[in-house]
Amino acid sequence: MTSRQRARPADTVLGVGWPTPRGELEQGGMRTPQLPTALVGDGLGVPCLDGEERPYLNLDAAASTSALPSVAARVHGFLPWYASVHRGAGYKSREATRAYEHARTSMLAFAGRGGPDDDVAIICRNTTDSINHLAYRLRFNKEDVVVTTVVEHHANLLPWGRVARLGFVECDGDGTFDRDAVIAALDTRPAPRLLAVTGASNVTGWMPKVDDLIESAHERGIPVLVDAAQLAPHRALPATADYLVWSGHKMYAPFGAGVLIGPRATFEVGDPFLAGGGAVDLVDLNEVAWTSPPDREEAGSPNVLGAVALDAAIEEVRRIGWTAIAHHDNELAHALRAGLAGIAGVRVLGPSLGTETLPVATFVVHGVHHALVAARLSAEFAIGVRHGCFCAHPYLIRLLGLSEREVDHYREAVRRGDRRQMPGGIRASAGISTTVDDVERFLDAVRAIVASPDAGLAHFEQDPTSGDFWPSTVAAGWEGSDRAPGAVCARG
Repeated sequence: MTSRQRARPADTVLGVGWPTPRGELEQGGMRTPQLPTALVGDGLGVPCLDGEERPYLNLDAAASTSALPSVAARVHGFLPWYASVHRGAGYKSREATRAYEHARTSMLAFAGRGGPDDDVAIICRNTTDSINHLAYRLRFNKEDVVVTTVVEHHANLLPWGRVARLGFVECDGDGTFDRDAVIAALDTRPAPRLLAVTGASNVTGWMPKVDDLIESAHERGIPVLVDAAQLAPHRALPATADYLVWSGHKMYAPFGAGVLIGPRATFEVGDPFLAGGGAVDLVDLNEVAWTSPPDREEAGSPNVLGAVALDAAIEEVRRIGWTAIAHHDNELAHALRAGLAGIAGVRVLGPSLGTETLPVATFVVHGVHHALVAARLSAEFAIGVRHGCFCAHPYLIRLLGLSEREVDHYREAVRRGDRRQMPGGIRASAGISTTVDDVERFLDAVRAIVASPDAGLAHFEQDPTSGDFWPSTVAAGWEGSDRAPGAVCARG
């Protein structure tokens, strides 16, 4: 038997003794992080319109990230020990339960929270699921006010609009707002029940001074939810937030787990968001006795693989350290934003170049539809970006400076099923594996498109229903039959 086979099952489950992932060096028995570090799938060859195969460059980290090698290894090592969590007497069930609860403890620690007696980590599907979960559990009514901002992802707007009246913090022309604007919203009457704010924009990468906003809200007795979906892979989470949510799929653990963290007291009374097995102590045909949180909030069989993956990602991110990550982010952010701003005909949306942002840059090309730019980057250069409104329609409308007439025009067309005039931008977003050379490759591609907007390698046709462009070609990988059904980038 090998040493790994002889290892205690718990050691295998929790990842002890795994090989060092690529991108790290051994020094005196300690692992020294080196950035960038490769992700699973980096360098994968994909076909282009000219018949050449090029290494795929993923510049869509703000949407989803590939897995860290250590995360993939942890999941692979856990699979033989997969079993029912919390409900089995068998040895594998015990070990699976231990791994699941270890992940929960790691999530609390990553968020800078106290012990499980004070706070709970509820393992959900993703950030959207987590915010919907909290919106249900806070028991607001339509007379209650939730203050949020126009910068938010739809996930931090739509759930609150279902359960309460929204008060909005507007942004300036550069897509930012200040503390005074938030304070003015918090001082409205009736007093808001919650401040729901992003930790970092998924469109511009701008990071509001969340700690200051939390302090202002707490001075007024108002709790705060921070949507940390974009922030979590890049910066330390704000420990003073009452509620925190983030997702594994943006943090190099794309296995379907997200997390909601908040005070235990929020979840101790009342029925849970989901009802079913595992959330109860007693059930009769006429009576239910719910169990204590967090189990009360996790009805059904939990996503053990997702929890194990997120646990491994947390471990790796903490090992690399925020200093190294922030340095890498700042270098890439400057290269992206300054490089794009230096291309004639390109307009970068959001704050000025002197403002610290995550490595996210959203831009428009004068005279060229955003969906066509994205399609050409993919088909001709093997570069994956996102285009459209990025599930942040109110924010994009403001960043683009659209008039009410322009907004009404495209909205009427969308209601008719025609998305060809849907406004939007092109977003390039980098992560832990992106290099400055990758950014230069991307900038060269944008320069080529701007220089010859009508001289691509194929004629691209726009689909009215989706708004996306597709080349008319017989090139391998790009024929009409290769198009994936249901792909609509402009929706959000």
